[in-house]
Amino acid sequence: MQLFFHYNRIMNKDILIYPTYFPSISHYIAMINADSITFEVEDTFQKQTNRNRMYIYSPNGIQMLNISVKHDSAKANFKDIKIDNQYNWQKNHFKSLEAAYKNSPFYEYFVDDLRPLFEKKHEFMLDLNFEIFKLVNEALGISIPFEKTTEYFHEVTDKTDFRYLVNGKKDKTQIEPYTQVFDDKHGFLNNLSILDLLFNEGRYAVNYLKQQRLLF
Repeated sequence: MQLFFHYNRIMNKDILIYPTYFPSISHYIAMINADSITFEVEDTFQKQTNRNRMYIYSPNGIQMLNISVKHDSAKANFKDIKIDNQYNWQKNHFKSLEAAYKNSPFYEYFVDDLRPLFEKKHEFMLDLNFEIFKLVNEALGISIPFEKTTEYFHEVTDKTDFRYLVNGKKDKTQIEPYTQVFDDKHGFLNNLSILDLLFNEGRYAVNYLKQQRLLF
């Protein structure tokens, strides 16, 4: 028998979280159940996090889509990180999404809204992430107001700190299974990009997210 962990639901909570590249489902569980959201934008950029990557369900199983970035120092602020547009990541990522989700129930419904995002070049990674946040919210049919930090604090006491969710190795969220395109081949893949849930569940994803639990 398969076991699933149900965590405490966020009720009447203010949260601190990172804006990421097509956020993980756990990110959206945190955000959709919060009272208020503050995005961390004053941090130092760290490699190998979801700031500039997402995970999808490809025909061969889990696939990471990463955006190359450029920075002048190891301590560069994330808000100053530029996208390395010499690589045609937009075309590669869009083709990967098409291969992964063209047979999903809601791909055709949403793909025309997503396509323009992959047809233009963004200079800063943070700007791209905020545009994605707006786009995904519109696709889900929800509005999530937010604020941005103006100073970095290693620890916070006035908010629930979900910044750890940006690091997939630290994010231990286990979500309830839903139907995925290739689950007959590879089984259920846990906590992928919100796009996986959107393409498979459409706007039913909102109710799904509200029913999930996170530890805080």
